[in-house]
Amino acid sequence: MGRTIVEKIFDDHRIDNPFEDVHVIRLDVVACHEITTPIAINDLVARGKDRVFDPDRIKAVIDHVTPAKDSKTAAQGKILRDWARRQGIRDFFDIGRNGVCHALFPEKGFIRPGYTAIMGDSHTCTYGAFGAFAAGVGTTDLEVGILKGVCAFRYPETLRINLNGRLPTGVFAKDVILAVIARLGVGGATNKVIEFGGPVTAAMTMEERMTLCNMAIEAGGTCGICAPDATTVDYLWEFIQAEYPDRDKALESFSAYQPDADADYADVIDHDVSGLEPMVTFGHKPDQVKPVAAMTDQKIDQVYIGSCTNGRIEDLRVAAAVLKGRTIAPRVRGIVSPATPKVYRQAMAEGLLSIFMDAGFCVTNPTCGACLGMSNGVLAEGEVCAATTNRNFNGRMGIGGMVHLVSPATAAASAIAGHIANADRYPAEGAQA
Repeated sequence: MGRTIVEKIFDDHRIDNPFEDVHVIRLDVVACHEITTPIAINDLVARGKDRVFDPDRIKAVIDHVTPAKDSKTAAQGKILRDWARRQGIRDFFDIGRNGVCHALFPEKGFIRPGYTAIMGDSHTCTYGAFGAFAAGVGTTDLEVGILKGVCAFRYPETLRINLNGRLPTGVFAKDVILAVIARLGVGGATNKVIEFGGPVTAAMTMEERMTLCNMAIEAGGTCGICAPDATTVDYLWEFIQAEYPDRDKALESFSAYQPDADADYADVIDHDVSGLEPMVTFGHKPDQVKPVAAMTDQKIDQVYIGSCTNGRIEDLRVAAAVLKGRTIAPRVRGIVSPATPKVYRQAMAEGLLSIFMDAGFCVTNPTCGACLGMSNGVLAEGEVCAATTNRNFNGRMGIGGMVHLVSPATAAASAIAGHIANADRYPAEGAQA
């Protein structure tokens, strides 16, 4: 019997199997940020185990509230900052060099095909876009990972989703994953890895694949994962070129993490995207999804473009194309947060930030703050936000606020209209209406 991608990764990394359903695997990366890691650090210190398994395999960043908004968040940052210095962690990204973790770490080349990674953050599943197994974990597992470089998991089943057909113009990866979540339900992939395949996935950029995998957790998945291919090689080439004589050899190596043709899946779902429309959530669950055309009576107070889901350069280009030469509605606050300093600089060099500002947007530093209602865009009770983020839970962006999840194109169009709106109402300059 053949193996799935994640089965191959587990088999390569297993160091113990203490019980039939428990597999202890070696970790390639333990990622840390200032909200969840200080709890683990303080507990390790209290236990007399203030050390790390390998400082070079730990990556740390201050990203959720940056710069600090109050004494509590300043203290959280200080704990992480002092620990990183104490432990000699070179890949620590403090204010000025920091970005949203799930955009920054792949951008730095820290995630590779076949890798295993954990973090105290549910959207660690983003890294599966590279053909890696990556999972969010709790404090105890994070502590063990920091101390020993291992983590215990049950052997995950894999749900295969083949994205077939042809993605219509004006429909994006965010719309695809919202439609998939609506089909599966918020618990449809619980304790499973979602393996994305099919011609639509193969045609996606790495940034689009990261959007897919980022929201696997919203369907209950442990991880989303895509098979590595030439697109993966091209994205990583600047980081791996010293290891391979050419890209073909790198691709040959990465092909070890292609799923076998006779792999056994918990289920295989063929999902045709050919007729897909731009999508938007309603209510407070990620599987409550409608076409944007069915929600155009929903007024909004704020538009937020950013996050680990849709804050990368491709996302900003899409939104700016809709906004160019236009102004957002007077009742709407527009906020854009490029996900990393590199994205910020590139957006500035391409003139995208000027487009956002001319349209009436506030451009902020890279941060997760608004996404989880901590800073830089928190909603007041009764306010409504169209956001390119990943969660619409009750109170997620502020107590009593409502979040509608959309693509960057829909977010930009909604900012102009003052209500949920399709981007085809505002075609890019030079495009046909």
